[in-house]
Amino acid sequence: MSNRDELPIAVTLKVRDTCLCLHVQRTARALARRFDEALRPLKLTNGQFSLLMSLNSAEGSSIGRVSTLLAMDRTTLTANLKPLERRGLMKVMVDPADKRGRRLTLTPAGRARLAAAVPVWKRAHAAIDRLLARSNPDRLREDLRALS
Repeated sequence: MSNRDELPIAVTLKVRDTCLCLHVQRTARALARRFDEALRPLKLTNGQFSLLMSLNSAEGSSIGRVSTLLAMDRTTLTANLKPLERRGLMKVMVDPADKRGRRLTLTPAGRARLAAAVPVWKRAHAAIDRLLARSNPDRLREDLRALS
């Protein structure tokens, strides 16, 4: 590689210091680890908690709605549903309104696990908000929603 083909280190440092994608991904992984640790005693990951929470309605939800909410493709969502279904926390049924579709619903065990997880989630979230004391967590959430 000739010298003129080399990328100056200044560009690398600029990307490292200013790239929103890099910083959001790093933060997302760090937050995921915190919530995974908090939810571990309930045998849930943060992703499973979010998935179960997305099903918390009387009528359940469609695969399309959940995949949109969680920004997850249908194949990945289906793979993530299987362990929860095997554990009896949710079930997949034929949608009575459209026999081609599927309806995802929480089971009583899933509702109980989710109810037990909410106080844990609240404590973990409060600890994270305290780390952001110099900033505005609500504004951060608004800004992140604007990007998503």
